[in-house]
Amino acid sequence: MNRKRPVDGGVPPAAPSRAGLAALEAETGARLEAAGDLAALAALEAEFLGRRSTFNAWKRMLGGLDEAERRALGEVLNEARRRVVARVEARRAALEGLARAETLEADRLDLTEVLPVPGPGHLHLVTQIREELEDIFLGMGYEIAEGSEVETDWYNFTALNMPPDHPARSGQDSFYVDLGDGESVLLRTHTSPVQIHLLERGELPIYAVMPGLVYRRDTPDASHLPVFHQIEGLVVDSGVTFGDLAGTIGTFTKAVFGASVAARLRPGYFPFTEPSAEFDISCTICGGVGCRTCAGVGWIELGGCGMVHPAVLESSGVDPEAWSGFAFGFGIDRVAIMRHGIEDMRSLVENDVRFLAGF
Repeated sequence: MNRKRPVDGGVPPAAPSRAGLAALEAETGARLEAAGDLAALAALEAEFLGRRSTFNAWKRMLGGLDEAERRALGEVLNEARRRVVARVEARRAALEGLARAETLEADRLDLTEVLPVPGPGHLHLVTQIREELEDIFLGMGYEIAEGSEVETDWYNFTALNMPPDHPARSGQDSFYVDLGDGESVLLRTHTSPVQIHLLERGELPIYAVMPGLVYRRDTPDASHLPVFHQIEGLVVDSGVTFGDLAGTIGTFTKAVFGASVAARLRPGYFPFTEPSAEFDISCTICGGVGCRTCAGVGWIELGGCGMVHPAVLESSGVDPEAWSGFAFGFGIDRVAIMRHGIEDMRSLVENDVRFLAGF
């Protein structure tokens, strides 16, 4: 009488059953997850799915069952075997991934400088200053207005009392774009075009500040960048005077730099304002007594301002006899370096994490 050969040379397995299949699957899953490398997984695969495996032994035993039982149990047995095959493949993929990662790590040549792991991120210093300025002017009753960074020659120059042959244009070397007719579309050189858009809107009075990026063909150095952040203010109302402008300058400079910082106005020239002035603040480094930062004079130039030129109002359809106003503008990047005593403006755009983490 022929006897079936025992699996792995041991005692033949019990007859197949649903309970037995469930127990076999549970054992198989636990041992597969415990396989620590591909060699161990290969041994388990042979044990669970090979020619002498329990699955194969049970499959041979199905021949001794009646047809209905054989069909029902055979279907369950095949489904269980497919699930085990899938788990083997999944474990193999995971182990192969780990092996590849270990190989890559072992072969990696790290030439980067080891830096401390940074903490949570935060807003860039210039963005912090911009948002603080916006909050200050919102508290003073101004609105925040923004405009396109690509403007036509009309809005960037001509409407601001700088016709094509005006010498003031040479002070704002420009980046022109390949649109329109020749040098007619450019990256804005200041945020002043937004003033014209506001005036053309015709909703008077106007109390607004306009922050944003501007572009000039400047060579980068300690105090200049070809791309920088600017903020301008525009007030147009009935009966606005130069005294209102001086009071506004004094209010926001103290709000930004502290009550101990003084502001002053000096005669200046801008084609879009008349009269015009430069405004300075007392040096935040030496307190106004004179140092290298302020070239010994105790004052640092912050920006320009003046009463809106009647020609600018007229170009935008506003009657200069009925309305008057003032405008001012300055660099947000300059405020950042003045407040924090940064010696080189280029530090703001070099993205050195060690520098940025200080703010």
